[in-house]
Amino acid sequence: MRHILASKDFRDGFLEMLPAGIGLVPFGLVCGVGAAAAGATWLSALGMSAIIFSGAAQIVTAQMLAADAPFAVIVLTTTVLGLRLLMYSAAIAPYLKPLPVNWQRVLAFMLSDQAFAAAIRRFHMDDDREAAARHFLGSGVALWATWQVACTAGFFVGYLIPTSWSLEFAVPLCFLALVAPLFRDTPSVLAAITAGIAVLALAHLPMKLNLVAAGLIGIAVGTIADLARERWKPR
Repeated sequence: MRHILASKDFRDGFLEMLPAGIGLVPFGLVCGVGAAAAGATWLSALGMSAIIFSGAAQIVTAQMLAADAPFAVIVLTTTVLGLRLLMYSAAIAPYLKPLPVNWQRVLAFMLSDQAFAAAIRRFHMDDDREAAARHFLGSGVALWATWQVACTAGFFVGYLIPTSWSLEFAVPLCFLALVAPLFRDTPSVLAAITAGIAVLALAHLPMKLNLVAAGLIGIAVGTIADLARERWKPR
């Protein structure tokens, strides 16, 4: 493990993801405040951020704990919120398949929106799967570590930040900066536009299922567009 952490690929992934990690700080502060408002101890709040590692799931968990919701309902709700990760996993699984099982498990835990965007771009560029995996790990560690610091800070001092600042707005901006370079051709652009329209049109769905449905619709449109492009490409 030491040689992995000391590798250039790991360091590059870590350093490249730091700006995105800083962009997550406002969201982490909000999650920390939510945990404190729900009556959690600092240790349980830190455990929640370290294990769940998902802002949306943490906020919902804190709210449901404060409302004394049944444990099974909390687990089911957070599972639904994380369904988008299934699509990320399906997209990145072929690249991770040649790696040892332990590698796959560690990287699966590190999978998040920002880490996926950076990792899939690196896997597309680099045929060396192990080097790309080390880069992925570095990105994930940078995000995870920053997230713990932000959530802990939010728990203790986040209440001092005025809500009028709307700091959580930095999160989608950060994600857009990461995924924008992936829109290099017509199918990917069509998929993104379609998913964006679908997520708004299906906003009435409960438990944020519109995110999952819009992702699937975007994937379908992008796939169809890619197949059509290949079929009509000049021979």
